[in-house]
Amino acid sequence: MTTTAATVAPRDSTADAPTSVARLNESIHGFIERWGSVWVEGEVTSWNVRGGHVFGRLKDATGDAHIGFRVWATTRRRLGADLKVGDHVVLCVKADYFVKTGEFGFTVSTYRHVGLGEQLERLERLRAQLRAEGLFDPSRRKPLPFLPHCIGLITGEKSDAERDIHRNAELRWPHVRFRTIHAAVQGDRCVPENLAALAKLDADPDVDVIIIARGGGDPQTLLGFSDERLVRAVAAASTPIVSAIGHENDHPLLDDVADLRASTPTDAAKRVVPDVAEQRALVAECRSRMLRVLTQRIRHDQERLEHVRSRPVLRSPETMIASRAQELQLLVDRGRDATDRRLQTGGRQLGELRATLRALAPGATLARGYAIAHLADGTILRSAAQAPAGAELTVTVEHGSVGAVSTGEVAESAGP
Repeated sequence: MTTTAATVAPRDSTADAPTSVARLNESIHGFIERWGSVWVEGEVTSWNVRGGHVFGRLKDATGDAHIGFRVWATTRRRLGADLKVGDHVVLCVKADYFVKTGEFGFTVSTYRHVGLGEQLERLERLRAQLRAEGLFDPSRRKPLPFLPHCIGLITGEKSDAERDIHRNAELRWPHVRFRTIHAAVQGDRCVPENLAALAKLDADPDVDVIIIARGGGDPQTLLGFSDERLVRAVAAASTPIVSAIGHENDHPLLDDVADLRASTPTDAAKRVVPDVAEQRALVAECRSRMLRVLTQRIRHDQERLEHVRSRPVLRSPETMIASRAQELQLLVDRGRDATDRRLQTGGRQLGELRATLRALAPGATLARGYAIAHLADGTILRSAAQAPAGAELTVTVEHGSVGAVSTGEVAESAGP
């Protein structure tokens, strides 16, 4: 009886009774299937996308061992973020052996960065600390200038983020100027290079606003923009800073401390630079409003002026003058009569006062033959006893004065 190769198990095969290739592959496949899933750690050395599927390679930390792996498109869509060459990861793989081709490989069901959980936990603790210090307080955010003359840009060299910002900003305002400093956007050089670029642009008096842009990435690659040194430097900067690091779902600490967080580099350009077409339209609208308001005001004032001019007193001002002329003449006549009467009364009163003064004046008494005797010191002599014998006297009569010497004799009064 002849034994066919298909019926001989690989362990029972001999030179005279070999097993078949299909039987050998089936045996290997059955053996490998019993392994199940395995978690393996290493560094990604290749990540190639073909037809939505990924074909990559993983190397050991020693660099002496490698494996190839596949990530099917359905798994890739479920996991979201892609890996890249240089990432330190842990893969959950299952060995596959294809019976028809005899090829061996590993299929990835899930993956994650090594230590990412601990890093994210430290990140959240730092976020809470900075929030408690008030670095995230909206009141400390500086307003962006309406039209920056010069924009400072920190981004990767020849990056899509740089092209997007330049293109969108120049479309909105063609005369906008940039002062760009290229810096690493991931890895060990990320933080020191971004710190140096920030210090240089913040010290430049021509720079009105600074954009720090990257354009998204997985949490591992964005860790540099959550570094405490960079976050505190941004908070201390005197120039307004826009964070355009991640996409909508990315959230490094730099977003919280920046004066404005843009969802993408394109959004940053639109938020920082005004649209010249929109501004021209706004100016045109404002001019139209001003013209309309000014026209209405002039028309209103013209109507008011015409209303005032239509009043009789302004239409024929001489009428008012004529109606008041007779009244004015009557008042003038009354004033003249009152003045004349007042002058006549005053003249009579003045004459009476003059007559009274004349009657009371010493000259009138002297004219009637009387005289006034004065002592040497000017005292008027009122009694004979005031002038003892030998006293010098001055006697005043109507016309002049004469000197005299008292004899001391006292004559009896003759009575009235």
